[in-house]
Amino acid sequence: MTDLRIEPVDGEDALQDWRHVHNLIVPPAAMSLDEVRERSGRNRLENAYLGDVLVGCSTVRPPEGKDAVVTVIVRVLPGFRRRGHGAALYENGLTRARALGAGAVETVVLAANEDGVRFAEARGFVETERYVLDGETDVWITMRLRSL
Repeated sequence: MTDLRIEPVDGEDALQDWRHVHNLIVPPAAMSLDEVRERSGRNRLENAYLGDVLVGCSTVRPPEGKDAVVTVIVRVLPGFRRRGHGAALYENGLTRARALGAGAVETVVLAANEDGVRFAEARGFVETERYVLDGETDVWITMRLRSL
């Protein structure tokens, strides 16, 4: 895993890479390139590469609310899971969350993504909410880290 590079999304190729991973992992929330561009203006988006091969991406949303909740979301392509890449992305996101002054850290996982739910639970996240977006059928889970 020494060749893993985590890089901020910068430029069209990086936006396309982030979009590819996001849309593959969470198809119910698939985004256009313009939507990714807009999101990159609000959040810290990063891609992870093993050498030159894209393996995952992450999102860190800035603090919100009186609790200064920072949301950290990690996505790893199925062929690269269980090799420590998600853990590296998560630790990188958690470091950023702390630097932003997070009072709490949350993540959001598509309930159907059992790997993602297990990954979050193994890192100390607990479910705080299940919901379905208006007009949709997919179940999403908000999870909060027990302690920073």
